Amino acid sequence: MEYLTSYPKTISFLDGLKHRIHVDNKEGVEQLHIVVKKNFEDLLKIFTSEGFTKVKFEHKQPDQIGNGLNLKLKKPWEMHVRMVDLKKGLIGIHAEVEVSRDYLQHLFSQRTPVVYEIEEILKKYQVEYNIWHDKIKKNVQTIFDNYKVKLSTPSLPVFAWKPMLFVIGTIGIFYMWKYINTI
Repeated sequence: MEYLTSYPKTISFLDGLKHRIHVDNKEGVEQLHIVVKKNFEDLLKIFTSEGFTKVKFEHKQPDQIGNGLNLKLKKPWEMHVRMVDLKKGLIGIHAEVEVSRDYLQHLFSQRTPVVYEIEEILKKYQVEYNIWHDKIKKNVQTIFDNYKVKLSTPSLPVFAWKPMLFVIGTIGIFYMWKYINTI
């Protein structure tokens, strides 16, 4: 199952400067962030009401507030959201779509940042926001066109790691029992 989305390609800032979002095979898409002037608890309620759940194990980013959140999409995809403290009462929302943590392929699969999916949620709850370009340190004023992004399903079938642990644990117990009985 593929995941299709759009991502800003050519943007401009308040000062009229135009910029093309950089894409390369190594780093992927240059990431834009959503910035809101809202407290963390209110944002957590909004995302929770949309079906997001807390992530238990993750690599936290500097200035990250609390745990990240994820939303299961069509198998095998999930959206991962992190919120970071930007000071001055602002919170940055970093979002990406990736293979779900339920599968081994999560560790080495393709992922892409997303903006429009988060923008849609914020509009629904009438939360004011800006799109922020972190490298240039400016708010995006206008989006002229978009990339069409397609995440392909991993070439190997996705393997759920939790059932694998159960099977490995069960086999291990049988071997241990066999070993103890031969002593």
